Amino acid sequence: MSLLRTAARAAVATRVVGNVQRRQHQQWAAQDAAVAAQQAQAADDAAARLAATAAPAPAAPAPVAAPDMTQVIAQLQQLGQLRDAGVLTDAEFEAQKQRLLGA
Repeated sequence: MSLLRTAARAAVATRVVGNVQRRQHQQWAAQDAAVAAQQAQAADDAAARLAATAAPAPAAPAPVAAPDMTQVIAQLQQLGQLRDAGVLTDAEFEAQKQRLLGA
């Protein structure tokens, strides 16, 4: 009789542990999804800020003039700060840097 009682207790304990693990995994997945959504929103906001600060393209083709290097350096510093703050990913930073440098 005690063998059956021990087996029943083990089965109950196993089920409880499984339920606890399943709930923990669901909570962790929800937290991960929330963090990913926040990061995506921050990246979208950064892209919108960059797009808002970019000069609009002229309607007619203008002669190509050398860009003012002080402005380019200031924009690169701003991009670096956004990347260091975690707003931009390295890939986004590199894409914007290439756009600024015209390569």
